[in-house]
Amino acid sequence: MTDHEITADSKVLVISVAAKMAGMHPQTLRQYDRLGLVEAARTPGGGRRYSVRDVALLREIQRLSQEDGVNLAGIKRIIALENQVSELRVQVGELLEHLGEARRHLDELHALAGPFAIRRPGTALMPWPLPQR
Repeated sequence: MTDHEITADSKVLVISVAAKMAGMHPQTLRQYDRLGLVEAARTPGGGRRYSVRDVALLREIQRLSQEDGVNLAGIKRIIALENQVSELRVQVGELLEHLGEARRHLDELHALAGPFAIRRPGTALMPWPLPQR
């Protein structure tokens, strides 16, 4: 990605454009920013900048509020939980990668060990069965 490439997370939309795209008044965006429902970037002069992803979130906030009747505190909790679920999904993916690596390493060790005997403390010497595949 170059320095000038715009993505869905690029905070480039001024408040009036973001508000129009979300179908709400700019003052509503200011309120949501104060409440922590959406986080606008700030310019050196203090102006708010929003991303396309922020606009999608604003639309979801509006839907939850108007169609489902959820209050703003409930919406804030829903957003927090959705973010937590997303983070956990990333962690699960990373853990599954580590598990796969550990299994491959274990398979390599089993292949190297072959039918050698393994002695466990306090037990008799016995052959270690290799898993059937």
